[in-house]
Order: sequence, then C-alpha cells, then structure tokens
Amino acid sequence: MSQKKINLKELDFNNIGGWPQQAKVGLCVIVGLLIVGLAWWVFVRDQRDQLASLETTESELRAEFEKKQGRASNLEPLKQQLAQMEQQLQQMLRQLPSKTEMPDLIVDISQTALATGISNELFQPGPEQPKEFYAEKPIALRMVGTYHQFGAFVSGVASLPRVVIMTMHDISLKPRGDAKGVGITANAPLELAGTVKTYRYLDEEEIAETTAAAAGEGN
Repeated sequence: MSQKKINLKELDFNNIGGWPQQAKVGLCVIVGLLIVGLAWWVFVRDQRDQLASLETTESELRAEFEKKQGRASNLEPLKQQLAQMEQQLQQMLRQLPSKTEMPDLIVDISQTALATGISNELFQPGPEQPKEFYAEKPIALRMVGTYHQFGAFVSGVASLPRVVIMTMHDISLKPRGDAKGVGITANAPLELAGTVKTYRYLDEEEIAETTAAAAGEGN
C-alpha cells in the first residue's frame, strides 16, 4: 500500500490535532531536536567553558606547585649556606678590635702618624655609633705631612696587630703653605683634613642591647 504524501501547505497550524499521524510525528521530532539543541546551548556549552577554565586553572596551580616544590627542595642547602656565611661574618668581625682594645688602637693610630713625621694638628675621636654587629668610631683630623709620609702612615696602620679598617669621609688633600700653587710633589707639605671612621666588633651583650633598642624605636 502506498503512503499518501503530506502537503505542508495543507496543514493547519491552528488545528494540529487534525493533522495526519505522520505530520504529528514529524512535528514532535522537530520540537524534540529543538529542545535538545537549546538544552545543549544553555547547559552543556556553559559547562564546557567552565571545564576549559578549570583545566587552565589546574595547569597554573600544578606549575606553581612544582615551582614551590623546587624551592622547598633547595631550602635546606640554602639554610646551610646562610649558616656558613653567618659564621664567616662572625669570624671576620672577631678580627676587628674589641671594646677594651679600641682606646689603645686610637692611640696607636695617632702614634703611627707621629712616628712617620706627620704633624697631628687635629685628632679628635667622636662618640661611637653602634650598628647591628659593629660600632663605628669617627675621628676628626687634620694632618700635615709629605706624600711619602702619608704613604708610610697607611702602611704603618696596616701593620698594627689588630685588623684596622678606616673609611674616609669628606676628606681633602691639598698643598700646605709655600707648596700652594706648586701642586702635589714628593716632598711638598700636604694637608689632609676631614673625618675617618674606624670600627670594632660588638660583643653578645652589646648586640642584644642594640637589638632591643632598635626594637623599642620601632614600636
């Protein structure tokens, strides 16, 4: 038996109940496909976007975890290296003069200058300035001597029993008296003026006091 073809133009959308069975089935199939497509568009597509976002977040977190894991594996060697550096620092600081040795050291510096023939017109130590691990002692000075005498003075200070570190601040070196206008020569008198700082180490009690004072200022 041949099936009768359906003419869509003859279908009345206001009377769907009167449609042939095949037309009703076809309409149901089309409506079902539209519902499935709309559900996929509304729900499934959004879930796919969220899944892609979660996958990206997972990759970033995994990379960050691997990075932190690498840092953690290197933490112990870094701690050991830091401890070695602190030990070396303490050994270097112990080579500096102590609190009790500082007055004699200042006298030794002054006497070294006099021994080389330098004239100490001004040699005035100032108050100590404690730092974290050491204290610095500024000395205002004005010395007169020749180029060779100043060289001998530096060499003599370097030969002292204790390690002496001197840094110069606002230092000027210029010809003195009749040597003005002649320039710096080997035997011309020169005037060295300014401030030098020498350093000593702090003992454990002084370090504790310095740390406590710094903490008090911070509060």
